[in-house]
Amino acid sequence: MAHNQFALLTQRRFLPFFLTQAFGAFNDNVYRQAIIGLLFYLGVDDAQRTLYTNLAPALFILPYFLFSATAGQIAEKLEKHKLIRITTSMEIAIMSLAAVGFLTQSMTILLIALFCTGLQSTLFGPVKYSILPSVLKPEELTGGNGLVEMGTSIAILTGMIFGGLIFTLAGTHGPVVAATAIIALAVTGNLVSRLIPRADAGEPDLKIQWNPIPESVKIMRMTRRQPAVRNSVLGVSWFWFVGTVLTSQLPGYALTNLGGDPTLYIFALALFSIGTGVGSMLCERLSARTVEIGLVPLGAFGISAFMIDLYFARTGAATATGLNVSAFVHSAGSWRIMIDLIGIGVFAGFFVVPLFALIQNRSPKNELSRVIAGMNIQNAAFIVLAAVLGVVVQRFFHWTIPQVFLALAIANAIVAIYIFTLVPEFLMRFLSWVLVRALYRLRVSGTERIPDEGAGLIVCNHVSYMDALILSASIPRPVRFVMYYKIFNIPVMSWIFRTAKAIPIAGAKEDPEVMRRAFEEIEAALADGQLVGIFPEGALTKNGEIAPFKSGVERVLEKNPVPVIPMALRGMWSSMWSKRDSRMARMRVPRRFRAQVEVIAQAPCDGAEATAQSLEAQVRALRGDRA
Repeated sequence: MAHNQFALLTQRRFLPFFLTQAFGAFNDNVYRQAIIGLLFYLGVDDAQRTLYTNLAPALFILPYFLFSATAGQIAEKLEKHKLIRITTSMEIAIMSLAAVGFLTQSMTILLIALFCTGLQSTLFGPVKYSILPSVLKPEELTGGNGLVEMGTSIAILTGMIFGGLIFTLAGTHGPVVAATAIIALAVTGNLVSRLIPRADAGEPDLKIQWNPIPESVKIMRMTRRQPAVRNSVLGVSWFWFVGTVLTSQLPGYALTNLGGDPTLYIFALALFSIGTGVGSMLCERLSARTVEIGLVPLGAFGISAFMIDLYFARTGAATATGLNVSAFVHSAGSWRIMIDLIGIGVFAGFFVVPLFALIQNRSPKNELSRVIAGMNIQNAAFIVLAAVLGVVVQRFFHWTIPQVFLALAIANAIVAIYIFTLVPEFLMRFLSWVLVRALYRLRVSGTERIPDEGAGLIVCNHVSYMDALILSASIPRPVRFVMYYKIFNIPVMSWIFRTAKAIPIAGAKEDPEVMRRAFEEIEAALADGQLVGIFPEGALTKNGEIAPFKSGVERVLEKNPVPVIPMALRGMWSSMWSKRDSRMARMRVPRRFRAQVEVIAQAPCDGAEATAQSLEAQVRALRGDRA
C-alpha cells in the first residue's frame, strides 16, 4: 500500500504533538496581534504605537540569546514528553499574566508576559524538532517535518487573523475576549500535550551547566562538527533571514505598491504561508520518502526566481489606492504577483524541510536537542540582522520595497551557491535527483533499514550505467560507491561521481595500481565509519541475469567485517542505458524512457559471516524475477 504522510495525523505517536505545537504557534500570534489591537483600542499616538511594535519583537526574541544553551541541555536531559507538558503548563501561567494585562489594559504587564512567552518558546524549540526522530521512522522524517512546517505556517497565519479581529469584532469587550481566548488556547494546548506518548531523553545523565555564555559557545561548536549539518543549520538560519525580510516588508508593500487597504497585507501573507505549507507537504512525494537534500538547491533558486519576478511585476507605487482583496484580484497584473508570492512560499518549503530532516538524521541522538538550540541562537541572530538591514537600506539608502526584494533575491542566490560549494553533496544530490526523477519512475522500499550512522557495506546487482546514481538518490546517507573506472570517467557524470567521492576500480590485469588504491580507499572509508557501495558482479549484466559475485567482496570484509546491506535493483534491465540496447540504440531516447524501477534494501547481515555466495543468494532473492 502506498504511504500517505497524512496517515501520521491519525496516529497517537504524532497527532498530539502536531496539535500541541500548532496550538502554541496559534496562541503566540493571537496574543501578539491582540496587543497591537489593544494599542488601537486605547487610541495611543503613532509614536507610542511604533515604540511598542518595535519593542515587542525584541522582547520576544531576547530569550533565544539568553537561554537557548540552557534550554538545549534541559531538552537533552528530560524525557521529551514531560518537557512538552512542562512548557505548556508554563504557557497557562504566562497567558494568565497576559490576561491580567489585557483586563487592566497595562502595556507593561503585557510586555513582561511577551518576554516570558519568548522564554517558553525558547524552552520548547529544541524539543519541538528533537522529538521527531524519536517518534518517526527515518523514512517518515521528511513527511513529518513537512506536516509540522505546514501546521506552523497555517497556525501563524490564522493566529494573526484571529488576534487582529478580536478588538475589531468585540469592540468594548475586546480586553475580556482577548484574555479569555489566550487562556483557553493555552489550557487546550496543555490538555492535548498530555496525550503525547513517552519519548525518552537524549542524554539523561547530562549535567546541566547554567552559565549561558560558555555553553552557548559549546553548543554552537556542536552544530559545526559535521559539514552537512553545519551548512544545514546555516541554511535554516538563512531561511529565517529571507522570511523576516519578506514578511516585514509585506505590510508596506501591500499598502504602497499594491494600493491595498489593511486586509490586503493579510491576503499577501496568506498566499506566502499557503505556498510554504504546500511546498512543505510536497517534499515527501518529491523525495520518495528519503531525506532528499537535492531539493534544497531547487528551493533556493526557485525562491530567487520568483522574487526577481516579483520585483519586475510591480517596480513602482500602485496607481490605485484603498483596494480590498476582491478589487486587487481583479486589477491588472495581480495574478502575476499572487503567483510569485505563492511560488516563493512553495520553494521556501522545498528549501527548509529537507534541511530540518537532515539535521535530525545526521546529528547524534544524544546531542540533537543542543544542536537545535544552537541553531535557534543563530536563527535569532539572523532575524535581528534581517530587521536591522531592512531598516538601514530603506532609511539611509532610500531603497524601495521592490528593490529590497530584488537585492534579497540576488543575495539568496549568492548565499545558496556559497553553501553548495562548501558542501558539494547538496548540489550533487540535486543533480542526482533531477536526473533520476527525469529518467525513471522510482520506487524505494527498505532503505530505512540502512543504519543511520557507522560503517556499512552495500552490495547490489549491476544492470546499467545509472545504478550508482539511482542508489545514491535512494539512500539518505552519503555512499562511497566503488565503480568501474571507465564508468567513473564518463563526461559530466564524472563530476557527480567525484563530488560523491566514488572510488574508481579496475581489474588486476587492466591496471593493478588503480585496483590497489581502490582497496586502500575502501578500507579507509569503512574504518572512518562511512557507507561503501559495491557491485560484486564486477561488470554490467549482458543478459539481465545476475552474474556470480566475485571474491573481492570477501577481501573487503576480511579486513573490515562491517554490517552488509544487500540491495537489489528491479526493472532496470528494460530501462535506459542497460546493455539490453546496443550502443547505437542507447544514443537515442529509447522507448523505455521513464521506466518504473524499484530499489529494495534488506536488513543488514553480519559481515564476519558473509560470503560472496551467500550475498549473491540474498540479492537474487530480493530482485526476484524482475530483471
